[in-house]
Amino acid sequence: PNVAFLGLGVMGFPMAGHLASAGFPVTVYNRTGKTADDWLVQYQNGDCAVARTPSLAVRDADIVAMCVGNDDDVRSVVFGDHGALAAMKAGSLLIDHTTASEGLAKELAAACHEKEVGCLDAPVSGGQAGAENGALTIMVGGPLEAFARGELLFQVYGKKHALMGAHGAGQLTKMVNQICIAG
Repeated sequence: PNVAFLGLGVMGFPMAGHLASAGFPVTVYNRTGKTADDWLVQYQNGDCAVARTPSLAVRDADIVAMCVGNDDDVRSVVFGDHGALAAMKAGSLLIDHTTASEGLAKELAAACHEKEVGCLDAPVSGGQAGAENGALTIMVGGPLEAFARGELLFQVYGKKHALMGAHGAGQLTKMVNQICIAG
């Protein structure tokens, strides 16, 4: 499938890189264009590209993965000017790897449902080293059918992944994980 990856921070940069190295056609978007250009130089597989807006990145994507900073960043990339959701085709899948709130996960799921787009909240654990080594743990919320489609990507940059329940369950699991680590 064609993949778009939105957000090339310390986690997203290597996650998208693993997809490109595995042969996926990947179009990336990052608010800082130079970072996206640097990613393309490092991971060019012939089928990769850079887009200057989220909407341009996702227009041909079957699966859109996103890893940005927080709830507000997710809303900006998904719903903002040139946002991703308006340009996503029916039947595609949005996977949000951002550590965000359960409320946002449910908000995204409802908006995606209206557009006939699948949706998963799938925050990751493992830090920068886990992302670089393709050894992330991915906690997923959403329907089983969407989870099965997302596994194509999870298997590339994750060591473990599990469906935790309905929309929002991935974010709640990540919250519990963080509380346990802090304890």
